[in-house]
Order: sequence, then structure tokens, then C-alpha cells
Amino acid sequence: MSTLIGALRAERIKFTTLPSQWAAPLTALVLTVGITAAVNAAYGAEDHTPGEDPAGGIYYGLLFGHVAVACFGVLLIGQEFNTRMIGGSLTAVPRRGRLYGAKLVLGGGLGLLLGLASTAGSFLAVAAVGGVDLSTPGLSRSFLAGVLYHPMMVLICLGLTTMLGNLSAALGLLTPMVFLGTTWLAAIPGVREVGQFLPDRAGLHAMRTQPEPGVHYGHWTGLLIMALWTALASYGGLRAMRRYEASGS
Repeated sequence: MSTLIGALRAERIKFTTLPSQWAAPLTALVLTVGITAAVNAAYGAEDHTPGEDPAGGIYYGLLFGHVAVACFGVLLIGQEFNTRMIGGSLTAVPRRGRLYGAKLVLGGGLGLLLGLASTAGSFLAVAAVGGVDLSTPGLSRSFLAGVLYHPMMVLICLGLTTMLGNLSAALGLLTPMVFLGTTWLAAIPGVREVGQFLPDRAGLHAMRTQPEPGVHYGHWTGLLIMALWTALASYGGLRAMRRYEASGS
């Protein structure tokens, strides 16, 4: 346990001393809350929820902010692959599983704090123009989904980056996919049936308070689908890290 705490402490020091790492979640928070506040202020109190779903106005900024969340997950380990500092990390923590586990704990914990701050901030931004009806059915579940979306997105991107072992490849693949890719897939007839099961689409569906046309599962199931993707990506990253040890890279 003491060695795991030591590895976690080392990861915390990396996070606090590398501007690119702490800047990503800060950017996500500013984008999510700032855009939500700006859009709802523009619509005004009379029409404060753009879109048919009451939760649409609350999470409008997340459509932009979750790109920075994905970047945060990538940067947690991608920078070390890119600069080859991963070798130094493995020298300090020879147990690959322990090193990877410390990154998962740090990423998940920071993602949870980010999710709480972003979701609460978005709710308050909408409430400032009188746009939050706390009696809306499903709103509490929507809030929970909004909070949990962030750490799950961070861990998915962390796991996939570990599997790719390359910062540029991860950023080039994951950020366009999160920002535009799955939205395009959801708009293509036939492909839409598969695209709805991708992690970000499932997580965003879980935040809705009303059913979404063409989606064949419920809101809680959407959260479960994203959780399963999180578990698969995290496990895939662990296997990749262990193969990295076996290859002697």
C-alpha cells in the first residue's frame, strides 16, 4: 500500500508541475460552464433551454468541454510516451500495474472533481436565469450522469492512449472522434444503430431527462454502457502496459 501511495504521490507531482496537464481540466471547466452560461443568457429566462429536452441547456457547454476532458486523459500518460520519459517512470516504479493503477486513480479522482465542478457550475448557470426546475423527472439522475461522465471519459482516453503508446496518434484519433466523429456517425442511416453504443453517445444520452428518438436503451443503460467501455479501455491499457514490460521497451 505504501508503494502505491508513493506512486500516486509521484503522479500528483507530475500533474501539478506540468502546465499542459492541469491546463486541460481547467479549460474543460471554463468551456463547459462558460458556454452554458453564455448560451442560456442569450436565450434569456423566457426560453432558457435550447433543444427539446429540459437538460439540453444544462449540458450545452459539455459538447465543447468534453474535448478538453478527452485531452486530459490522453496527456496523463501520452506525454511520457512522446518524450520517452516513460522509461524514467518505469525505473522509479518497476511494477507496471502499480504505475498504471496510480494513473487510473489520479485520473479518475481528478475527473470526478472536474465532473462535480462542471455539472454543478452548469446547473447554477442555468438557474441564474431561472431555468432549472428541480421537480423535473430524471433531473437528479441527469446530474449524477453528468458528474460521472467526466471521470469515465478520462479513463477511457487514458486506457486507449496506453494501448496506442503514442501521444500524437491518441490526440489525432480521440479528440476528433469525441468532438465530431460520433455525431457524424449518429447522423448516417444504418451506422446510427451502431454509433449509439459508443461511449460518449451513451453517456450523453444518460444525461437526458427524456427519451431520444432512435436510441434503443434507457438512460441508466446508457450510463452502464459507458461504464463498460471504461472498464474495457482500462483493462486494455493494463494489458498494453504489461506487454511493454515484457518487450523490454
